[in-house]
Amino acid sequence: MASFSSCFCHPQLLLKIDNLGRAIGPQHNVGVHRRSTFAFKSMSSGIFGLQVARMGTDYQIDWSFTGGSRIIIRPKAATVMGCRKCPGIHASWLSNSQIAHSVFGLGTVAVLPFYTLMVFAPKAELTKKSMGSGIPYVVLGLLYAYLLYLSWTPDTLGLMFTNKYWLPELPGIAKMFSSEMTLASAWIHLLAVDLYAARQVFQDGLENQVETRHSVSLCLLSCPVGIMAHVVTKALTKRAGSNKNGMH
Repeated sequence: MASFSSCFCHPQLLLKIDNLGRAIGPQHNVGVHRRSTFAFKSMSSGIFGLQVARMGTDYQIDWSFTGGSRIIIRPKAATVMGCRKCPGIHASWLSNSQIAHSVFGLGTVAVLPFYTLMVFAPKAELTKKSMGSGIPYVVLGLLYAYLLYLSWTPDTLGLMFTNKYWLPELPGIAKMFSSEMTLASAWIHLLAVDLYAARQVFQDGLENQVETRHSVSLCLLSCPVGIMAHVVTKALTKRAGSNKNGMH
């Protein structure tokens, strides 16, 4: 007991041990009533940057001339630390291939109702109002501009105008259209132009009382052939009308 007490007659050595068991630094206190404190802290757990809890226990040794020495154990209550770095969900953008496929299908489906109305109900008021609206062309134009922006590269102009006279050549165009994004933009371009031409054919047929169902149908996939069919049909219709009036 004497040897145990004598070790506390000297200035108190306060040791704080971190969660790796290393001594951080000593502190000296001089007095009649002397107290030695050893703080042992357990490692706090963290999951994905979230600090869950911190627990520890203080071992305190009190010594005095009258009361001798005693050890007091004071457990620390667990404290929940704040979330300093919470995990987040980062939405990944679609790949260029997925965007190209999605817009390709969307544009194709979007124009089908207009062709259906012009072919199966050419004289209906709904058809006339629908074909008189400019909304379809605005939507197709925005889709085309978006795909054109995504498909544009520093080499685009070089592939388009490889000729010394700044004229496009087939090998450069073929290489440029090897990209799905470029193909999708060209498809939306064709859908917009074909629908516009089909509307012109449809409205001209209504004005001149010319059958346009076959011509509009051809404009869907082969616009030049549809326009040619309408020109021929219109000429034949006028000739038939002239012959009919001449007979009277």
